Amino acid sequence: MPEPVVPSAAFANRLNEHIGREFAASQQYVAVAVYYDSETLPRLAAFFYAQALEERNHAMMMVRYLLDSGAEAVVSGAAAPRTRFDDVVAPVDLALEQEREVSGQIRALAVLAREEGDLQSEQFLQWFLKEQVEEVAGMSDLLRVVGRARDNPLLAEEYLARERSGDPARDPTAPPAAGGCI
Repeated sequence: MPEPVVPSAAFANRLNEHIGREFAASQQYVAVAVYYDSETLPRLAAFFYAQALEERNHAMMMVRYLLDSGAEAVVSGAAAPRTRFDDVVAPVDLALEQEREVSGQIRALAVLAREEGDLQSEQFLQWFLKEQVEEVAGMSDLLRVVGRARDNPLLAEEYLARERSGDPARDPTAPPAAGGCI
């Protein structure tokens, strides 16, 4: 069996840092889901519980990549997530900002991989770049809907029931995750 091509040290270090941010994003989405659950908004809660799992799986995909390529995978701790919100719009606004930040971080990782001549790592990130476009677009839509439904959040619940019903199909182009997640 051929030796794996190890990512550049700079890339592996930055990806390990990003793994921590993915886990932190997962925790933040759990906190948002709990907030919506406490407000008896089950569709918004379910949406964010699913988002939490998705972020966790992104971290696990990155862990799997590092392990498969012979690099050390490091799982760091995360700061406590925000748990209190002024209204039903604030959590989605926070989520959109978080998705925009992650998009910038993934782009920076891709640039670093390219600068390091780390073609495998650059290729690995292509799926995440595409995924972030979808995440920002979807969260932007949800923010607009929840903003319009600020005084009657049940309208946002109806939107999610109508537009986001059912389990999303697994993307066959997604990288594999450590531990068989997804």
